[in-house]
Parts: sequence; structure tokens; C-alpha cells
Amino acid sequence: MLDAHPAGIPRPTPPRTPEGPELMRAYIARHAPFFLLVVILATQFLLLAYQITQRHHARLIEVWAVDAFDPFERSLHGLGDVVSGAWGSLGELSSAQRENSRLRQELADARGQILQLSEAGVENKGLRSLLHLERQIPYRAVAATVIAASPGSSSSVFIDRGKTAGITVDLPVMTAAGIVGKTIAVFRHTAQVLILTDASSGVGAMLGKNGTQGVVKGHGRGLCYLDYVTNDEPVSKGDLVVTSGLDQIYPRGLLVGRVVSVARGEIYQKIQVKPAAHLDRLENVLVVFGSSPAHKNP
Repeated sequence: MLDAHPAGIPRPTPPRTPEGPELMRAYIARHAPFFLLVVILATQFLLLAYQITQRHHARLIEVWAVDAFDPFERSLHGLGDVVSGAWGSLGELSSAQRENSRLRQELADARGQILQLSEAGVENKGLRSLLHLERQIPYRAVAATVIAASPGSSSSVFIDRGKTAGITVDLPVMTAAGIVGKTIAVFRHTAQVLILTDASSGVGAMLGKNGTQGVVKGHGRGLCYLDYVTNDEPVSKGDLVVTSGLDQIYPRGLLVGRVVSVARGEIYQKIQVKPAAHLDRLENVLVVFGSSPAHKNP
């Protein structure tokens, strides 16, 4: 076998492989700035840990744990405050609602008392007016209270005076404002009164300014007509109409109502009269005995 390297020819020397320590020194020398930075950072970290431990008198892990959980603790504390505030607001709202309900009830009670006092005042005023009227008219009279309206009709009412009080049929019934009607049926303790505006009602009447005679008849719908006044008689809107006494039921001179419209007819004028008494809200009335004056005790 032939030798690849004949004698006398020097063999090439293989390159020398660096030793391990030499490689380490070379690596460190090449990365010296990095290692220097690591050492500096580590030193700073240790110094910082020492300062924190000395300042807080606690282990570093405790300080870190506190710092780590502090935001969560603050959030939970804030949430607790919000919940507590909301719960307190709900309580205050509920209390305010109860207070408002109490105040509304007190207001309703006060309004009810005011209404009762007002109604009592109106009733007392009406009674005083009737008492004054009873003293003024030269006829014997008795006070009565309207207790009901006739079933299915508003043209008659019932009063709480009857035969036991001396009431008979065809007695005039009036208020301080004017005449109401007359009694048409009498029972032991009650009586029925036909209202002036009923179609079957009739009152001997005259114009207050000149004494022109006529008859007031019911027309319904809260109005009456003064019939049998000729076209040549002077009648104006607003004229007063009073009782004439010719029907032998109503005493002369009691107020019936006021003229609200006048129109010429073929022979007689069409004169509408609105009753002076408030027939739609009757409460207290006077029943007058007889159309002739009677002696009254002072």
C-alpha cells in the first residue's frame, strides 16, 4: 500500500482546539458589558429589597404581596362603599315614599275636613236664610229638609214633614231665593212636592215692574214660561216675575224668577223665565201655611 505522504514531505499540523477555560474567558470578555449590567441590576435589586424591608419592618415577600393585592383591595373597598351608599339611598327613598304617603293622607284628611266645614257652613247659611225668611213673611211656616227625589223623575221631591207637622196638599214650598213648588201628596211623616218646572205645574204670576198678569207654567229643562201676556205689554229681559196670589195657593209677592228671553207671538208673547230658587240642589225649604196672612207670635 502506498503512503499518501512520502518520506521527507512534512505532514500538515492540525489546528489547535482552544481549551474549555479559554473559551469561557473569551465568552466573558466578549459579553463583559452584559454581565456587568446583570451584576449592577442584581446589586440594585438587593439594595432596594433591603431598603423596603427596613422601611416596612416586614419581609420582602409580604411587601410584594401587599403591593400586588392593594389595587384589588382598594377596588373591593370602593365597591363596598358604592353598595353601602346604594343601599342607604334605597332606604332613604323608601322612607321618603312612606313620608309622602303619610303627607298625602294628611292632605286628603285636611281637604275632607275643609269640605265638611264648608258644607256645614253652607248648610248653616241656608238655615239662617230660612229662619230670616220665616221671620220676615207674614205667614205661618215650617222648615223641612229634602230627603229624596221622586223615582224616575226630577220634577218632584220628598220632604221630611208630613201630616204630623200639619202639612196638607197645595201648600206653597219655597227657599230664601224664591218659590220651589207646592205639596201634592202628604203622608204621615213625609210629603211630596211638585217642582215649579214640571209641565203640570202652574203659578199665578205677574211682572214685578208693572203688575202685568200671567201664568207661569213649567217647561222642563230648568225653565218656565210666563203665558197670557199680550204683545202690546212691555216686557224686557231681566224683568222680575213674582206671584200674583190669584191662584189662591201662593201668597202675593213671592219671587218666582227672572225673564231670560222674550219673543212676539200671534197674540201672546213667548216669555221664558228662569226660576230664582236653585231647584237642582234643594236641601232646606219652608212650607207656608195658607195664602192669607196669619197672626204670628213675635
